[in-house]
Amino acid sequence: MHRQVLSALALAIALLSAAPALSQEAEGMTSAPMIGASLTEKFWVEAEEDAGLPGAMVLFLSEGTMLQVSCWETYRLSSWKMTGDESLSWEEDAMTIEADIVELNEAELVLALHLVGDEVVEKRYTVSPVPYLCPDMPR
Repeated sequence: MHRQVLSALALAIALLSAAPALSQEAEGMTSAPMIGASLTEKFWVEAEEDAGLPGAMVLFLSEGTMLQVSCWETYRLSSWKMTGDESLSWEEDAMTIEADIVELNEAELVLALHLVGDEVVEKRYTVSPVPYLCPDMPR
């Protein structure tokens, strides 16, 4: 389990180091604009309702790649983009997820996800502490 998280974190570090080069190579292509340094290039940890479990992590890279990872699932890389001043979207399981930014500051991110039908789900994230290690999960 730790190996999956370590692999995902190594991938994220590689993506972060390559981001400036990728942006320069992709000049002329549409990439996700930064709405502020507080959204991108940070690991956000979802605040779980059950405080006993660690939340999923998300990383928005300014060049348009999104990394989602958790202590119990493998990682996912998706494309994301800003769709308005306070809205964004990404691809997940062949669906486009639309979200509104409800709150965004240096310590907290709150997204309102627009799911199937009229369902809106609020996800709360905080900046991940460093260092961070997933706890041993019960099997």
